[in-house]
Amino acid sequence: MKKVLFTIVSVSLLMIMGCNSSTEQLPSALLGEGPRGSEDFKIGVAGFTYREFNLDQTLELLNRIDVHYLSIKDWWLPFNSTAEQMDSLKAKCAAANVNPYILGPIYMNSEEDVNKTFDYVERFGQKMFIGVPSYEIIDYVIAKVKETGIKVAIHTHGPDNAPFPNISKVVEMVKDSTLGVGCCMDLGHSVRLGDDIIKDIYQYKNWIYDIHMKDETAACKDGHTYEMGRGVMNYASIIKALRDINYKGCISLEFEGQGNNPTPSVAESIGYFKGVADATK
Repeated sequence: MKKVLFTIVSVSLLMIMGCNSSTEQLPSALLGEGPRGSEDFKIGVAGFTYREFNLDQTLELLNRIDVHYLSIKDWWLPFNSTAEQMDSLKAKCAAANVNPYILGPIYMNSEEDVNKTFDYVERFGQKMFIGVPSYEIIDYVIAKVKETGIKVAIHTHGPDNAPFPNISKVVEMVKDSTLGVGCCMDLGHSVRLGDDIIKDIYQYKNWIYDIHMKDETAACKDGHTYEMGRGVMNYASIIKALRDINYKGCISLEFEGQGNNPTPSVAESIGYFKGVADATK
């Protein structure tokens, strides 16, 4: 009975709108025609999200949810990988229509770590990676960027006692936005630190190379990853700010929870982000 009623209502609506269901399409106002607001952004997934999965499994899952950008962690591509192994990873990603757009985050605590990391990124053929250097070696990192032309997006970790809690600390330590050392701004961690991330996006727009997104249960240190749309973060305002600064980098979901089965939460979160972006275009 419900199915019959639905059919009658649907046909009636088409008749009211002057459409013949067998020969005419619905009015364009009811269809998803033209560019979508979510197409303003390169939407990806941070590799840490799929830390319990091998690369083949991860690529298959990303295809199911129509995601085409992935940051690559070293458990899929060890630091001693040969050129052949790197080419194999690239080929797998290409076959799955996924862009391995960046390596990292990579932690660096010594000049030896910095040299090894830049060699690794250069072998892979990237011109930027996500890094987490200790404060003591930041000048060496800056010099290495100048030597190689490979940029560093320093990942922020909020109140979790890692170097560079937020983007303002990156600015404080690096000082000059033209040196090729910028920020992978983790929006969730910044909210947990108590930062005004909208203000930071506008103020430090020239420093933002990459973005990790998520939602949080609370705007404090005890907050933790939540499916986007369920937590405390206002993504309509975030999306507006990113549009206003004409942000062209990737924005990748880093979902730290449910490591053994993250895909339902990933799909929900990215679907929410796309929906908000579409609705606010």
